[in-house]
Amino acid sequence: MERIQTLLAERELDALLVTDLVNVRWLTGFPSSNAVVVVLPDRMVLLTDFRYVAGARRAVRRAEVAEGKRDLVDDAVALLPARARVGFEDQVMTVAARARWGDAAGEGRELVGLGGDVERLRAVKDPDELAAIQAAVALADDTLLAVLERGLVGKRESEVAALLQYEMRVRGAQRDSFPPIVASGDRSDSPHSTPTDAVIERDTLVLIDFGAELDGFCSDGTRTFATGDADDEMREVYELVLRAQRAGLEAVRAGVTGREADAAARTIIEAAGHGAHFGHGLGHGVGMKIHEEPRLTQRSDQVLERGHVVSVEPGVYLEGRFGVRIEDLVAVTDDGIVNLSSSSKDLIVVD
Repeated sequence: MERIQTLLAERELDALLVTDLVNVRWLTGFPSSNAVVVVLPDRMVLLTDFRYVAGARRAVRRAEVAEGKRDLVDDAVALLPARARVGFEDQVMTVAARARWGDAAGEGRELVGLGGDVERLRAVKDPDELAAIQAAVALADDTLLAVLERGLVGKRESEVAALLQYEMRVRGAQRDSFPPIVASGDRSDSPHSTPTDAVIERDTLVLIDFGAELDGFCSDGTRTFATGDADDEMREVYELVLRAQRAGLEAVRAGVTGREADAAARTIIEAAGHGAHFGHGLGHGVGMKIHEEPRLTQRSDQVLERGHVVSVEPGVYLEGRFGVRIEDLVAVTDDGIVNLSSSSKDLIVVD
């Protein structure tokens, strides 16, 4: 509440409308498919409809809870001062919704776009949020061990993906952070490959990227495994990506830009002649969404802050042959990181 009130003062706003449901949950702790938060200088009100209001009144302690009609717009506007500068999340609101809110607000209220201001606040995690993300990462790490114990060779990629989802659920995850990626052989040459019904063969590489959502917070992690004898080129690329990932981890700390962190890993891959095979950024923020601020890319001037949680995930992808990616999730500190991931980064052979 203090942080969002500070935003009101900095932007010289009389009120704030929060309509993005992820931000609604962040502010109130309450998940809903239909809710609006109205932030005023002296209070915060969660508006929802009949389907959710009883549950919200039981659960929400950070805001007042009020019941509105299914549309919620008129009820939210009725809470605003007659003449006011009202911030809204223009980066997620549709043109049609903006017109509807504008009509309801009338001439006395000015709607002011906030861009990603609320998301930038959400990107800095407090200790409870860091603990929640750590729990999601630990759940995912346990899930991976359980799936690997079942073996990989002879299973379909889609079967392994389903096993990841099952093992996450039985451990308490509410859902996947994103659809799992299980890519073997030449299908691992694509960073975002979709699991197929192809059978995982021996003597190849398997890239597994997945995450669990637990109590509203996401995890994200990638490991690459061998299913027998990896040839010299595979091992060479694996060691290259591991060196680059370690350099990226060492570079991440408060005060560093996303561009600088990316460069620490990218220069190592470029020096080995594989710059053209690393076509994505070093990482991204993770929290209540799997992709949040800040971004660790070649074009990012965003400055890392203590409390950011970011992925560090360089990769090398050789089209038509194989790919390697290694990813940890880390919390940014003033002098470095706390690595939330615990899975081994050795090239493990899994039958």
